[in-house]
Amino acid sequence: MKADVDAVPCKDADRLSAVKTLFEKMGSGASEVSIATFTSVQNLVVIKRGASDERIVIGAHYDKTGRGCGAIDNWTGIVAIAHVYKTLKSVPLSKTLVFVAFGKEEEGLIGSHAMVDAILKEDLRLYCGMVNIDSLGLAGPQVADNMSSKKLEELASGLAKQMGVPYGHATIANALSDSNSFLARKIPALMIHGMSNDWPSILHKAADQSSKVNSTSVYLGYRLALAVVHSMDKASCDSYR
Repeated sequence: MKADVDAVPCKDADRLSAVKTLFEKMGSGASEVSIATFTSVQNLVVIKRGASDERIVIGAHYDKTGRGCGAIDNWTGIVAIAHVYKTLKSVPLSKTLVFVAFGKEEEGLIGSHAMVDAILKEDLRLYCGMVNIDSLGLAGPQVADNMSSKKLEELASGLAKQMGVPYGHATIANALSDSNSFLARKIPALMIHGMSNDWPSILHKAADQSSKVNSTSVYLGYRLALAVVHSMDKASCDSYR
């Protein structure tokens, strides 16, 4: 996992192709990967078919701001969801997993808004929940209360306790993430991050480099996300609404 973080592409223009390469490294086939192109944004989508059309979305944004390499924000999230895919790609599941690397999150959640706006009203019932990973690497996994559903927060808290994983809640004032796009359409969502109190001096700054990333933080964020997805797969689709 550390090697994948260290391979972060520092140019925003290189990141979408790098996401595709990473998922291919994790074992995705050509038929599982697609680029969803909207008017002003491209999302990379990887489908892991389950026994039903009920869906769990696992997402992270791939874009970055102009400063730094965007290693923490948010290449760590991309690496984490790619490893969740690798772990589950050969596991029989009840629900279909939709892995999405969102574009233009930094410009106003454009990629995730485009995805959820395209969901037909009659299909919303198929979306059981969304797990978003944004900015691991500085501390243990935490849930952003203002970007998450209460029932999914309770699930994550209980799972972290069972696994002995460090865990906390942290509301990030005046901040949004791709999970908010799903919450706006009443799809349960969870936002997992791994930021410490000094994140304002690193994120969106020249300091956002792979050398700042604590690999244990990324690994623990991946483990918590994996446990949440696995539990959601076993539960009824309406369990966390």
